[in-house]
Amino acid sequence: MKILFCGDVVGKSGRKMVLNLVPALREKMNLDAVIVNGENAAHGFGLTPKMYDEFLAHGTDVITLGNHSFDKKEIFTILDSADSLVRPLNYPDGTAGFGYCIKRLINGKRLAVVQLVGKLFMRQYNDPFETMDKWIEAHRGEYDILVVDYHAEATAEKVAFGWKMNGVATLVVGTHTHIPTADAHVLDGGTAYMTDVGMCGDYASVIGQQIDCSLSRFKVGEKMKRLEPAEKEGTFCGVVVEIDDQTHKATKVFPVRIGAHLENTHEI
Repeated sequence: MKILFCGDVVGKSGRKMVLNLVPALREKMNLDAVIVNGENAAHGFGLTPKMYDEFLAHGTDVITLGNHSFDKKEIFTILDSADSLVRPLNYPDGTAGFGYCIKRLINGKRLAVVQLVGKLFMRQYNDPFETMDKWIEAHRGEYDILVVDYHAEATAEKVAFGWKMNGVATLVVGTHTHIPTADAHVLDGGTAYMTDVGMCGDYASVIGQQIDCSLSRFKVGEKMKRLEPAEKEGTFCGVVVEIDDQTHKATKVFPVRIGAHLENTHEI
C-alpha cells in the first residue's frame, strides 16, 4: 500500500496545488491514504473550517496542524468534532481538539496519525518523546500503520526522534521548516523517514512569506513589516511511503515535487 504526506500548505498557492493535484495523484499512484499538513493554509497562518472541508472533499484523509493550530479562531467551532483533524498531541491536557486519529481505510487497514511539536526553538509544551511513549503504550494494538508528523525547527531533534521511532512507526516525517530535505530513506527497522517534507506553496519567497516582509526582519534598524504569504505560482511538495501489506513496515520512500521553482520529480 501507499500513503502520501503533503508538506505544510502555505496560503492560496499551496491550497490550489493540493486541491488540484491530490485527486490526480491518488489515481495515478494508486494511493491508499493522503495526509496534509494544513496549519498555514489560511493566508499563511492557521486553518478555517471551510478549508478543512475542502481538503477532505478533494481526497485528503487526515489534516495535521502545528504551532499555528489556533491562529484562526473559527477553527474552535469544529476542533472537538472534526475527527480527521490532528493538532499536536503534546499540547497541555485539556486543550481543544485531538492529538491523533485512527482511520479505517478502504483496504481495511487501520491508520493512526499522530502529531507532536518539537522542543528546541519552539514554545515549550509537554515533552514530545515522553508523550509519544505514553501514547504508544495506551493505544497498542489499535492500529496497523503509524504515521507521525514531527513539527519542529531543529534538524538534529527530528533525526533523533526518527531513530527513536525506528521499527515502531511506519513513517516519521518532519514539518514546519518548509524546505524539503534530501534524506528520505528507510531506516533499518522498517521506518520511513524524512527530516522535512517541505511546503506546498510559492518558493519565490522566504519559506512561504513575501520576500520584502521577511527581509525587514533581518535588517538592523529597519522597522519590521507584517508577514504576508507569497501567493504566486506554487509548488507541491510531498513524500510517498510504500508499505508491506503484511508487516506494515516501509519498503520504499520517495519525495514528490511538482510545480514552479524546484526540480520536479513527477509529471501529472
